[in-house]
Amino acid sequence: MNDEYRVLRREVRRSFEQAAAAYDAAAVLQRTVADRLLERFDLVRLQPRRILDAGAGTGYVSAALARRYPKAQIVALDLAHAMVRRARARFGFLARRLRHHGFVCADVERLPLADASVDMVVSNLTLQWCNPLDQVFAEFRRVLAPGGLLMFTTFGPDTLKELRASWSAADGAVHVNAFQDMHDVGDALLRAQFAEPVMDREDIIVTYAEADGLLRDLKAIGAHNVNAGRARGLTGRRRLAAMRAAYEQFRRDGRLPATYEVLYGHAWAGTTRPARGAPQEVHVSLDSLRRNR
Repeated sequence: MNDEYRVLRREVRRSFEQAAAAYDAAAVLQRTVADRLLERFDLVRLQPRRILDAGAGTGYVSAALARRYPKAQIVALDLAHAMVRRARARFGFLARRLRHHGFVCADVERLPLADASVDMVVSNLTLQWCNPLDQVFAEFRRVLAPGGLLMFTTFGPDTLKELRASWSAADGAVHVNAFQDMHDVGDALLRAQFAEPVMDREDIIVTYAEADGLLRDLKAIGAHNVNAGRARGLTGRRRLAAMRAAYEQFRRDGRLPATYEVLYGHAWAGTTRPARGAPQEVHVSLDSLRRNR
C-alpha cells in the first residue's frame, strides 16, 4: 500500500471519540452489515465461553452476541473510549450480569489479551481502519484458542468508488481509503496461519438526493479522511463544488448512489498453536472441523 494511504491510528481514535454520541443515529449501513454477519452464526455450532468483539463501537454486535450466547463472556473492545462507554451502557438489559462481561479501550493491532484466551473473535467493519492486515490478523490468531473461530466484515476496493472518482476530478489529494481486495484479505489470513479461510462479497448501494447527504453521514459515523496523504487544511468551496459537479455523472433516477463493497470472511484457528518463526502451516483435524461446523 502506498504511504499516502496509510491510516493514521491517532486520527482514527480522535474521529470516533467525536462521533460516539451521534453514531447510532447515522450508522444504518453498519447495522445492516452487522445483522447480515450475525445471521451467519445460525450455521455455527461452536459454543464459545469467551468472545472478543474487536472494534465494538457502541456495542450493537456485542449485545446481540450476549443474547445469542448467554453463557459466554463478551469482551467489547474499541479504540475510542467514548465508544466503549456507549457499549457498556447498551448492556443495561443484562444489568445483573454486567460484571460478567468486559469493556476495554485498546487497539485491535495490539490486543491486551493473553494467548489462546478467547474462543471466538468477531469484528464488524473495523479492519478497513487497520494497516497492515497482517498485524491485526496475527493478533486475532494469537488470542484465539485452538479450534477457535474468526468472523468478520470489512470493505472492498469498490467502496465509495463514486466519491473517490468525484474527488479525483476535483483535486489530486487522497479523500477515500484504499480498501483491500477480497483475495488480498484471504492471503493475509493464510499468512497469519488461519485454517480454511472463506471469503465472499456483496454490493450495498445507498442513494442520496445530493452528495452533501453522503458527506454528512460519513462525518456522523466518524468516517473522516485519516489517510497520511490527505490534503492539509480546510477543503475550499471551489474544490467542494467541483466534487459535487463531478458526482452528478453518477445520478440515476434522480438519486446519487454510494456503493459499498462488503466483504464477509471467516476462518478457524488450528488445533495447535503456531510457533514463532515457524513455517506457515496449519494442522486441523477432520473431527474438529465436523464438530465446529
